[in-house]
Amino acid sequence: MAVLPILTAPHHRLKLKAEPVEKIDAAICQLIDDMLETMYAAPGIGLAAPQVNILKRLLVIDLTKENEPHTPFCMINPELIWLSDEKSTYKEGCLSVPRHYADVVRPASIRVRFSDRYNKTNEIVADDRLATVIQHEIDHLDGILFFDHLTDLKRNIIIRKLIKIKKTKPVGVKF
Repeated sequence: MAVLPILTAPHHRLKLKAEPVEKIDAAICQLIDDMLETMYAAPGIGLAAPQVNILKRLLVIDLTKENEPHTPFCMINPELIWLSDEKSTYKEGCLSVPRHYADVVRPASIRVRFSDRYNKTNEIVADDRLATVIQHEIDHLDGILFFDHLTDLKRNIIIRKLIKIKKTKPVGVKF
């Protein structure tokens, strides 16, 4: 396994739409393992393949608390098939948008269909925090970042700060 570099906004590849995974093979399973290691090292609770510069419809999530054993899962080619009318608001952050957080309103419950690493088709209903994280990661697959759900003013403030950090950051220093 390997820790992969995470792209940070405003990187142009984060705005591209990911392609479906055509075949779940050893390379995809290795990518899943590498993405999990990257997510844990960051640390984070979700990571989509475009964030590690791979334009494939693949994401990993693990919502376990700090002192609990990991219970990760992956979603390959996830598809939202139902969204509740009820909304919920969570303060979201992102490994590709370091040090920035904002309240984002999303459907409170969802139904999602996806394949797992064993090529089994699954369908789950998710609520609350899990629903938010899945929607956040699926947004990455469509070239959408959490700040795209904010007002233009709030989004532009975040982008300007990220550009400033990138310009002043010494080479090789992670922020």
